[in-house]
Amino acid sequence: MKIHFLYFLISAIFSFTLSAQINRPQEPKEPFNYIIEDVEFKNNMDSISLAGTLTYPKEGSNFPAVILISGSGPQDRNSDMMNHKPFMVIADFLTNKGIAVLRVDDRGTGASEGNYNATGLDGFVNDTNSAFEFIKTHSAINPAKIGLIGHSLGGVIAPIIASKNQDISFIVLLAGSGIRGDKLMLLQKEIIERKMGVPEAGITQGQNYMKGAYNIILNSNNDDNQLQSDLKDYFNEIFGAMLTDSQIKSLSEQMSMHWLTDFIKFDPKESLSKTKCPVLALNGANDLQVPPKENLEAIEAILLANGNTNTETMTLDDLNHLFQESKTGLPNEYAIIEQTFSPMALDIMFEWIKRQTE
Repeated sequence: MKIHFLYFLISAIFSFTLSAQINRPQEPKEPFNYIIEDVEFKNNMDSISLAGTLTYPKEGSNFPAVILISGSGPQDRNSDMMNHKPFMVIADFLTNKGIAVLRVDDRGTGASEGNYNATGLDGFVNDTNSAFEFIKTHSAINPAKIGLIGHSLGGVIAPIIASKNQDISFIVLLAGSGIRGDKLMLLQKEIIERKMGVPEAGITQGQNYMKGAYNIILNSNNDDNQLQSDLKDYFNEIFGAMLTDSQIKSLSEQMSMHWLTDFIKFDPKESLSKTKCPVLALNGANDLQVPPKENLEAIEAILLANGNTNTETMTLDDLNHLFQESKTGLPNEYAIIEQTFSPMALDIMFEWIKRQTE
Protein backbone atom coordinates (compact mmCIF):
# COMPACT_ATOMS: atom_id res chain seq x y z
CA MET A 1 0.00 0.00 0.00
CA LYS A 2 1.43 3.36 -0.98
CA ILE A 3 1.46 6.32 1.35
CA HIS A 4 -1.68 8.03 0.10
CA PHE A 5 -1.45 11.57 -1.18
CA LEU A 6 -4.04 12.55 1.42
CA TYR A 7 -1.69 11.52 4.21
CA PHE A 8 0.59 14.55 3.96
CA LEU A 9 -2.40 16.85 4.28
CA ILE A 10 -3.26 15.25 7.58
CA SER A 11 0.06 14.54 9.25
CA ALA A 12 3.41 15.04 7.53
CA ILE A 13 5.27 15.53 4.29
CA PHE A 14 7.70 12.79 3.39
CA SER A 15 10.53 14.17 1.31
CA PHE A 16 12.46 11.80 -0.91
CA THR A 17 15.87 13.22 -1.81
CA LEU A 18 17.69 11.22 -4.45
CA SER A 19 21.23 11.67 -5.62
CA ALA A 20 21.87 12.28 -9.29
CA GLN A 21 23.14 8.70 -9.58
CA ILE A 22 20.52 6.19 -8.44
CA ASN A 23 21.91 2.72 -7.87
CA ARG A 24 19.49 -0.20 -8.17
CA PRO A 25 21.82 -3.21 -8.16
CA GLN A 26 19.02 -5.82 -8.25
CA GLU A 27 17.34 -4.51 -11.39
CA PRO A 28 17.61 -7.32 -13.99
CA LYS A 29 19.63 -6.59 -17.10
CA GLU A 30 19.83 -8.29 -20.49
CA PRO A 31 20.57 -10.92 -21.62
CA PHE A 32 17.73 -12.80 -19.94
CA ASN A 33 17.91 -16.57 -19.69
CA TYR A 34 14.17 -17.06 -20.17
CA ILE A 35 11.35 -16.27 -22.58
CA ILE A 36 9.65 -12.87 -22.29
CA GLU A 37 6.24 -12.35 -23.88
CA ASP A 38 4.33 -9.08 -23.96
CA VAL A 39 0.71 -10.15 -23.65
CA GLU A 40 -2.77 -8.65 -23.89
CA PHE A 41 -6.04 -10.14 -22.69
CA LYS A 42 -9.62 -9.05 -22.13
CA ASN A 43 -11.47 -8.47 -18.92
CA ASN A 44 -14.82 -9.34 -20.46
CA MET A 45 -16.71 -8.60 -17.25
CA ASP A 46 -15.73 -4.93 -17.43
CA SER A 47 -15.05 -4.70 -21.19
CA ILE A 48 -11.44 -3.52 -20.97
CA SER A 49 -8.14 -4.81 -22.30
CA LEU A 50 -5.22 -5.41 -19.97
CA ALA A 51 -1.55 -5.79 -20.84
CA GLY A 52 1.43 -7.29 -19.13
CA THR A 53 4.54 -9.45 -19.37
CA LEU A 54 4.70 -13.23 -19.07
CA THR A 55 8.09 -14.83 -18.38
CA TYR A 56 8.88 -18.55 -18.36
CA PRO A 57 11.97 -20.75 -18.77
CA LYS A 58 13.42 -21.52 -22.18
CA GLU A 59 13.75 -25.22 -21.48
CA GLY A 60 10.93 -27.49 -20.37
CA SER A 61 7.14 -27.20 -20.28
CA ASN A 62 4.10 -27.41 -18.01
CA PHE A 63 5.52 -24.78 -15.66
CA PRO A 64 3.92 -23.73 -12.38
CA ALA A 65 3.01 -20.05 -12.48
CA VAL A 66 2.19 -17.05 -10.35
CA ILE A 67 0.27 -13.86 -11.04
CA LEU A 68 1.57 -10.74 -9.28
CA ILE A 69 -1.00 -8.33 -7.79
CA SER A 70 0.12 -4.80 -6.97
CA GLY A 71 -0.53 -2.62 -3.94
CA SER A 72 -2.72 0.47 -3.87
CA GLY A 73 -2.47 3.21 -6.44
CA PRO A 74 -2.07 2.74 -10.21
CA GLN A 75 1.19 0.94 -10.95
CA ASP A 76 2.75 -0.50 -14.05
CA ARG A 77 3.64 -4.17 -14.52
CA ASN A 78 6.98 -3.70 -12.76
CA SER A 79 5.34 -1.94 -9.79
CA ASP A 80 7.77 0.88 -10.60
CA MET A 81 8.05 3.26 -7.67
CA MET A 82 10.93 5.58 -6.73
CA ASN A 83 13.05 3.92 -9.44
CA HIS A 84 12.55 0.53 -7.81
CA LYS A 85 10.96 -2.24 -9.91
CA PRO A 86 10.08 -4.92 -7.33
CA PHE A 87 7.79 -6.95 -9.60
CA MET A 88 10.53 -7.15 -12.24
CA VAL A 89 12.96 -8.34 -9.57
CA ILE A 90 10.49 -10.96 -8.27
CA ALA A 91 9.63 -12.14 -11.79
CA ASP A 92 13.29 -12.45 -12.80
CA PHE A 93 14.16 -14.40 -9.65
CA LEU A 94 11.26 -16.85 -9.80
CA THR A 95 11.48 -17.40 -13.56
CA ASN A 96 15.16 -18.27 -13.26
CA LYS A 97 14.06 -20.85 -10.67
CA GLY A 98 11.56 -22.48 -13.05
CA ILE A 99 8.34 -20.66 -12.16
CA ALA A 100 6.44 -18.67 -14.80
CA VAL A 101 5.33 -15.18 -13.79
CA LEU A 102 2.63 -12.89 -15.15
CA ARG A 103 2.80 -9.23 -14.13
CA VAL A 104 0.21 -6.79 -15.40
CA ASP A 105 -0.20 -3.03 -15.85
CA ASP A 106 -2.94 -1.78 -13.54
CA ARG A 107 -6.01 -0.18 -15.11
CA GLY A 108 -5.20 3.08 -16.88
CA THR A 109 -1.46 2.45 -16.54
CA GLY A 110 1.02 1.42 -19.22
CA ALA A 111 -0.83 -0.40 -21.98
CA SER A 112 -3.93 -1.33 -19.92
CA GLU A 113 -7.30 0.32 -20.43
CA GLY A 114 -9.62 1.59 -17.73
CA ASN A 115 -9.67 4.13 -14.91
CA TYR A 116 -7.99 2.97 -11.70
CA ASN A 117 -9.40 5.55 -9.31
CA ALA A 118 -12.94 4.99 -10.58
CA THR A 119 -12.66 1.26 -9.86
CA GLY A 120 -13.64 -0.60 -6.71
CA LEU A 121 -12.17 -3.78 -5.26
CA ASP A 122 -14.55 -5.87 -7.38
CA GLY A 123 -12.96 -4.43 -10.51
CA PHE A 124 -9.47 -5.35 -9.34
CA VAL A 125 -10.73 -8.85 -8.55
CA ASN A 126 -12.13 -9.07 -12.08
CA ASP A 127 -8.79 -7.96 -13.53
CA THR A 128 -6.85 -10.70 -11.74
CA ASN A 129 -9.49 -13.31 -12.51
CA SER A 130 -9.14 -12.34 -16.17
CA ALA A 131 -5.37 -12.73 -15.88
CA PHE A 132 -5.91 -16.20 -14.39
CA GLU A 133 -8.28 -17.23 -17.20
CA PHE A 134 -5.71 -16.04 -19.73
CA ILE A 135 -2.63 -17.69 -18.24
CA LYS A 136 -4.23 -21.08 -17.59
CA THR A 137 -4.74 -21.55 -21.35
CA HIS A 138 -1.11 -20.77 -22.22
CA SER A 139 0.70 -23.77 -23.70
CA ALA A 140 3.71 -23.38 -21.39
CA ILE A 141 1.71 -23.29 -18.16
CA ASN A 142 0.40 -26.08 -15.93
CA PRO A 143 -3.18 -24.91 -15.25
CA ALA A 144 -3.35 -26.95 -12.05
CA LYS A 145 -0.40 -25.10 -10.47
CA ILE A 146 -1.20 -21.40 -10.69
CA GLY A 147 -0.97 -19.19 -7.61
CA LEU A 148 -1.22 -15.53 -6.68
CA ILE A 149 1.33 -13.23 -5.04
CA GLY A 150 -0.23 -10.01 -3.73
CA HIS A 151 1.58 -7.10 -2.14
CA SER A 152 -0.29 -4.89 0.37
CA LEU A 153 -3.69 -4.18 -1.25
CA GLY A 154 -2.84 -7.07 -3.57
CA GLY A 155 -2.67 -9.17 -0.41
CA VAL A 156 -6.33 -8.28 0.16
CA ILE A 157 -7.32 -9.06 -3.43
CA ALA A 158 -5.64 -12.50 -3.51
CA PRO A 159 -7.77 -14.10 -0.74
CA ILE A 160 -10.96 -12.65 -2.24
CA ILE A 161 -10.17 -14.53 -5.45
CA ALA A 162 -8.94 -17.70 -3.75
CA SER A 163 -12.04 -17.84 -1.53
CA LYS A 164 -14.24 -18.06 -4.63
CA ASN A 165 -12.04 -19.88 -7.14
CA GLN A 166 -10.99 -23.38 -6.11
CA ASP A 167 -8.60 -23.56 -9.07
CA ILE A 168 -6.17 -21.18 -7.36
CA SER A 169 -3.40 -23.47 -6.12
CA PHE A 170 -1.89 -21.20 -3.46
CA ILE A 171 -1.51 -17.56 -2.44
CA VAL A 172 1.38 -15.54 -1.04
CA LEU A 173 0.49 -12.43 0.94
CA LEU A 174 3.28 -9.84 1.08
CA ALA A 175 2.27 -7.34 3.76
CA GLY A 176 -1.36 -8.32 3.32
CA SER A 177 -3.77 -6.99 5.93
CA GLY A 178 -5.81 -9.05 8.37
CA ILE A 179 -7.89 -6.25 9.89
CA ARG A 180 -10.58 -3.96 8.49
CA GLY A 181 -9.30 -1.14 6.30
CA ASP A 182 -10.21 1.79 8.55
CA LYS A 183 -8.56 0.12 11.55
CA LEU A 184 -5.42 -0.58 9.53
CA MET A 185 -5.13 3.00 8.30
CA LEU A 186 -5.59 4.40 11.79
CA LEU A 187 -2.94 2.03 13.13
CA GLN A 188 -0.60 2.91 10.26
CA LYS A 189 -1.03 6.62 10.94
CA GLU A 190 -0.44 6.22 14.67
CA ILE A 191 2.71 4.11 14.32
CA ILE A 192 4.31 6.28 11.64
CA GLU A 193 3.62 9.48 13.54
CA ARG A 194 4.99 8.05 16.78
CA LYS A 195 8.11 6.87 14.96
CA MET A 196 8.52 10.39 13.56
CA GLY A 197 8.33 11.92 17.00
CA VAL A 198 4.89 13.53 16.74
CA PRO A 199 3.67 14.49 20.25
CA GLU A 200 1.11 12.10 21.76
CA ALA A 201 -1.50 14.85 21.92
CA GLY A 202 -1.15 15.37 18.18
CA ILE A 203 -1.40 11.64 17.51
CA THR A 204 -4.58 11.39 19.57
CA GLN A 205 -6.11 14.39 17.83
CA GLY A 206 -5.27 12.95 14.42
CA GLN A 207 -6.85 9.64 15.36
CA ASN A 208 -10.06 11.36 16.38
CA TYR A 209 -10.15 13.44 13.20
CA MET A 210 -9.68 10.45 10.93
CA LYS A 211 -12.09 8.21 12.85
CA GLY A 212 -14.75 10.82 12.09
CA ALA A 213 -13.94 10.73 8.37
CA TYR A 214 -13.87 6.93 8.26
CA ASN A 215 -17.21 6.73 10.06
CA ILE A 216 -18.72 8.90 7.34
CA ILE A 217 -17.33 6.47 4.75
CA LEU A 218 -18.44 3.38 6.70
CA ASN A 219 -21.98 4.72 6.81
CA SER A 220 -22.12 5.98 3.23
CA ASN A 221 -24.51 4.50 0.68
CA ASN A 222 -22.23 4.50 -2.40
CA ASP A 223 -23.47 7.90 -3.61
CA ASP A 224 -20.18 9.51 -4.69
CA ASN A 225 -21.43 13.07 -4.80
CA GLN A 226 -23.08 12.82 -1.40
CA LEU A 227 -19.98 11.24 0.14
CA GLN A 228 -17.71 13.97 -1.24
CA SER A 229 -20.08 16.63 0.05
CA ASP A 230 -20.27 15.03 3.51
CA LEU A 231 -16.49 14.71 3.73
CA LYS A 232 -15.97 18.26 2.54
CA ASP A 233 -18.33 19.58 5.23
CA TYR A 234 -16.56 17.47 7.85
CA PHE A 235 -13.06 18.59 6.88
CA ASN A 236 -14.16 22.23 6.74
CA GLU A 237 -15.47 21.83 10.28
CA ILE A 238 -12.36 20.23 11.78
CA PHE A 239 -9.59 21.88 9.76
CA GLY A 240 -11.13 25.30 9.18
CA ALA A 241 -8.43 27.76 8.15
CA MET A 242 -5.63 25.16 8.42
CA LEU A 243 -6.32 23.96 4.88
CA THR A 244 -7.33 25.89 1.78
CA ASP A 245 -10.59 25.19 -0.04
CA SER A 246 -8.68 23.47 -2.82
CA GLN A 247 -6.85 21.22 -0.33
CA ILE A 248 -10.11 20.24 1.35
CA LYS A 249 -11.69 19.58 -2.04
CA SER A 250 -8.73 17.43 -3.09
CA LEU A 251 -8.73 15.54 0.20
CA SER A 252 -12.48 14.85 -0.06
CA GLU A 253 -12.14 13.64 -3.64
CA GLN A 254 -9.24 11.33 -2.81
CA MET A 255 -11.02 9.81 0.16
CA SER A 256 -14.06 9.19 -2.05
CA MET A 257 -12.18 7.09 -4.61
CA HIS A 258 -13.96 3.79 -5.11
CA TRP A 259 -11.07 1.49 -4.31
CA LEU A 260 -10.21 3.44 -1.16
CA THR A 261 -13.75 3.52 0.22
CA ASP A 262 -14.09 -0.20 -0.55
CA PHE A 263 -10.81 -0.88 1.25
CA ILE A 264 -11.81 1.18 4.30
CA LYS A 265 -15.04 -0.83 4.59
CA PHE A 266 -13.56 -4.24 3.82
CA ASP A 267 -12.79 -6.78 6.54
CA PRO A 268 -10.32 -9.43 5.26
CA LYS A 269 -12.07 -11.97 7.48
CA GLU A 270 -14.80 -12.10 4.80
CA SER A 271 -12.43 -13.80 2.35
CA LEU A 272 -9.80 -15.39 4.60
CA SER A 273 -12.52 -17.34 6.43
CA LYS A 274 -13.37 -19.03 3.12
CA THR A 275 -9.83 -19.49 1.76
CA LYS A 276 -8.91 -23.19 1.65
CA CYS A 277 -5.76 -23.21 -0.50
CA PRO A 278 -2.22 -23.06 0.99
CA VAL A 279 -1.30 -19.57 2.27
CA LEU A 280 2.08 -17.99 2.98
CA ALA A 281 1.87 -14.60 4.70
CA LEU A 282 5.07 -12.56 5.07
CA ASN A 283 5.61 -9.21 6.75
CA GLY A 284 8.66 -7.17 7.58
CA ALA A 285 9.40 -6.47 11.23
CA ASN A 286 9.93 -2.81 10.25
CA ASP A 287 6.67 -2.54 8.28
CA LEU A 288 4.93 0.58 9.61
CA GLN A 289 2.15 0.57 7.01
CA VAL A 290 0.87 -2.95 7.62
CA PRO A 291 2.23 -3.69 11.11
CA PRO A 292 3.15 -7.39 11.32
CA LYS A 293 1.94 -8.36 14.77
CA GLU A 294 -1.66 -7.21 14.44
CA ASN A 295 -2.05 -8.38 10.84
CA LEU A 296 -0.22 -11.71 10.82
CA GLU A 297 -1.91 -12.78 14.06
CA ALA A 298 -5.30 -11.96 12.56
CA ILE A 299 -4.55 -13.72 9.27
CA GLU A 300 -3.32 -16.86 11.00
CA ALA A 301 -6.21 -16.97 13.47
CA ILE A 302 -8.85 -16.57 10.75
CA LEU A 303 -7.31 -19.21 8.48
CA LEU A 304 -6.85 -21.75 11.28
CA ALA A 305 -10.40 -21.15 12.49
CA ASN A 306 -11.73 -22.09 9.06
CA GLY A 307 -9.69 -25.32 9.09
CA ASN A 308 -6.93 -24.19 6.74
CA THR A 309 -3.89 -25.79 8.37
CA ASN A 310 -1.63 -25.29 5.33
CA THR A 311 -0.91 -21.80 6.57
CA GLU A 312 2.47 -20.27 7.30
CA THR A 313 3.12 -16.76 8.62
CA MET A 314 6.52 -15.17 9.10
CA THR A 315 7.87 -11.84 10.34
CA LEU A 316 11.18 -11.07 8.65
CA ASP A 317 13.74 -9.07 10.61
CA ASP A 318 14.65 -5.54 9.48
CA LEU A 319 12.38 -5.53 6.41
CA ASN A 320 10.06 -2.59 5.71
CA HIS A 321 6.74 -2.44 3.87
CA LEU A 322 8.49 -2.83 0.51
CA PHE A 323 10.55 -5.78 1.82
CA GLN A 324 13.78 -3.80 1.81
CA GLU A 325 16.38 -4.19 4.55
CA SER A 326 15.86 -0.98 6.52
CA LYS A 327 16.82 0.88 9.68
CA THR A 328 13.58 2.58 10.75
CA GLY A 329 10.90 1.37 8.32
CA LEU A 330 9.77 4.96 7.72
CA PRO A 331 8.62 5.72 4.17
CA ASN A 332 11.34 8.36 3.78
CA GLU A 333 13.84 5.48 3.59
CA TYR A 334 12.20 3.73 0.63
CA ALA A 335 13.84 5.74 -2.11
CA ILE A 336 17.32 6.00 -0.62
CA ILE A 337 17.70 2.28 0.07
CA GLU A 338 19.50 0.67 -2.87
CA GLN A 339 17.99 -2.77 -2.30
CA THR A 340 14.71 -3.30 -4.12
CA PHE A 341 13.57 -6.57 -2.52
CA SER A 342 15.20 -8.70 0.14
CA PRO A 343 17.00 -11.80 -1.22
CA MET A 344 15.98 -13.60 1.98
CA ALA A 345 12.30 -12.92 1.25
CA LEU A 346 12.75 -14.08 -2.35
CA ASP A 347 14.30 -17.34 -1.18
CA ILE A 348 11.54 -17.96 1.37
CA MET A 349 8.85 -17.38 -1.27
CA PHE A 350 10.50 -19.66 -3.79
CA GLU A 351 11.12 -22.54 -1.39
CA TRP A 352 7.52 -22.38 -0.17
CA ILE A 353 6.07 -22.20 -3.70
CA LYS A 354 8.29 -25.10 -4.74
CA ARG A 355 6.82 -27.25 -1.97
CA GLN A 356 3.27 -26.37 -3.07
CA THR A 357 3.91 -27.22 -6.74
CA GLU A 358 6.08 -30.35 -6.55
